[in-house]
Amino acid sequence: MAARPPSASPAPDPATPDAPAGAAAVPAPESSGAARSAAEGSGAEGLGAEAASGDPASGASAAGGSAPSADPASEPSAAPADGSSAVPDAQAPAAAPSESPATAPRESPAVPAREASTARAREASTARAREASTARAREAAERAAEPTAAVTSEVPTASRPATASRPATSDAADAASSSAPAPESHPAPGGGPLAGAVAWTRAVVGARLAGLLGGARPHVSRAVRGARVRLGGGVRALRTRSPRAGTARFALVASALGVAVAVLAVTAAGPWGAGGRRVAERERAAAAATGAAHGSGSRAGAPRPAPSAAAVLTGLDRPGATGESLAGILDPLLSDPSLGDRRGAAVVDVSTGRRLYAKDADAGLTPASTTKIATAVAALSALGPEHRLTTRTVLEPRTRKVVLVGGGDPTLTARKKTGGWAGLRALADSTAAALKKRHLTSVTLAYDTSLYAGTTRHPIGVNENLAEVTPLTVDEGRLDDSGSGPATRTPDPAGDAAHRFAALLGTHGVKAAEKGSARATGRARTLASVQSPPLSAVVERMLTNSDNDIAEALARHTALATGGEGSFEGGAAAVGAQVKKLGLPVGGAEFHDGSGLDRRDKLTARLLTSLLALAGSADHPELRTVLTGLPIAGFTGTLSDRYEGTDTHAGTGLVRAKTGSLTGVNTLAGTVVTAGGRLLAFAFLTENSMDQPTARAALDRAAARLAG
Repeated sequence: MAARPPSASPAPDPATPDAPAGAAAVPAPESSGAARSAAEGSGAEGLGAEAASGDPASGASAAGGSAPSADPASEPSAAPADGSSAVPDAQAPAAAPSESPATAPRESPAVPAREASTARAREASTARAREASTARAREAAERAAEPTAAVTSEVPTASRPATASRPATSDAADAASSSAPAPESHPAPGGGPLAGAVAWTRAVVGARLAGLLGGARPHVSRAVRGARVRLGGGVRALRTRSPRAGTARFALVASALGVAVAVLAVTAAGPWGAGGRRVAERERAAAAATGAAHGSGSRAGAPRPAPSAAAVLTGLDRPGATGESLAGILDPLLSDPSLGDRRGAAVVDVSTGRRLYAKDADAGLTPASTTKIATAVAALSALGPEHRLTTRTVLEPRTRKVVLVGGGDPTLTARKKTGGWAGLRALADSTAAALKKRHLTSVTLAYDTSLYAGTTRHPIGVNENLAEVTPLTVDEGRLDDSGSGPATRTPDPAGDAAHRFAALLGTHGVKAAEKGSARATGRARTLASVQSPPLSAVVERMLTNSDNDIAEALARHTALATGGEGSFEGGAAAVGAQVKKLGLPVGGAEFHDGSGLDRRDKLTARLLTSLLALAGSADHPELRTVLTGLPIAGFTGTLSDRYEGTDTHAGTGLVRAKTGSLTGVNTLAGTVVTAGGRLLAFAFLTENSMDQPTARAALDRAAARLAG
């Protein structure tokens, strides 16, 4: 069927009595007499009446093109059921060939030739007349539709669904509707909000259809003209054929009709504005010109529209993130008397490295367990995140001597459920199987702890927060079922591990006589081995649980990887050297262990924030687990029971930080996601506080304020 020119937007539902003046459809102006006659003779009568009527259904019909076609060339498809011609009377002879041959009178051979020539001439004349009539009708209809193109069909604002936005029609319609005052709302009688929503939907759909068809008019006209010629020829051919024509011809015509309908539907549904311009392009150009956010035409009191991308990005640079405003926020909080008389603080934007806040940031203060951040960075950079720690058993050649060689894995466990860590039971299983292959069921068992050097006891002495530091230990020497935190420890972790290993071999039928400590020779052959998870996972466990045993082991492994000695002194020196090698500010820093239990350790807030920012930079992905291992406020590790108060709740889930606590010392260093989406690194160090719970709460409040 022929394409419809855009008509007036649908009139509002009669149930909405006080629609705005612009909502009523405007009657089409009078066209010229010739054009009007052409439109009436081509079956387009009633179009103006439908557009001007108060019935939304009729208006939608006009917009949707369901009225009779305005093009006479499409009329054969609407032939009466009795087979009579649908063309005007002057064209009746063209239908003569459809008469039955049995009833046609005989004529001389010249007569059919003359009639055929006359028929061809008549058809040519008729085709020209049809095209002229179609052009005049289309021109008249376009002129009649032009005055209403800028009128949007709006119902009272109160009748709209709250979350719907005004449909895009044309540029002129957008300007008219945005400048018009909001009409007074009147509920639909007897219908309530549902009737209002229905009325609004009918009006908006009509306006959308009118705009779409108007913009698609040139494309639809070309497509339909081509399809009309084919359909007209196909239908006329059917009329001249016998009723017994094959189904192939009907299939051909049906296919052509389907193609025409598909072309019309796709073209009409395309994203075209009333002026033939793509709607998306028009809206993008308008947004670029005005800088307005989405939904800027909504009335006051309506729900806030979703912000555009520009508005979100603007929030990242809001004044709240400047150093001046942070000083106003943090200075009062960090002046809390419970924090003691010495403090240092710094805040850095991780994405840019810009320092946003500093207060005695270069003062060397006791860091306590925040030292583990430096240990983690040093170990990951020296060993790599995929490095694994290996515990193995070897057999001395031509002997029955088995040696359990400690590889410095502080996570080795003898529990049945290992949780993914290296298991002493698995090592015993494999070792027993290897011995039985050699027909050995009775051996001697020694253990090798030569990987480390120096004393095994930390300078603070015996402490429930740390076992004797040896390269061979099981379950961190704990004498209970705990997996973290303080616990009573065995005084001889290596000897205890060997004893438990001998018992496990016995369960497999291999008797092991314990012989104490002995170093494996270079000629010994490996029987079996187990490995820890990657170093990245070990680092995460250390930071989340503030695990001192892992921290001291990683400091020693850093020393061994860089040519140093695996001792307290060697590990501390290696951590400091590795941090300096990374180009970080080490002025004022002192390292004496890897865990922070030693009060002689000194770190600055500047160094801690630099370590965190480096771990978050794109240039050092190998350090990423330094950030992911930090405890999450209110959820994991040493922050699982903090940030529960109303004054710190804003930091729950957004603050990730390493805690530090010694008598009189309270520290907190980590990252926080701000309300604007920024990732900030912060460090707060305080000394000489005698009220630990209050001091911790003060530091939590400061971090929570950074989150918003």
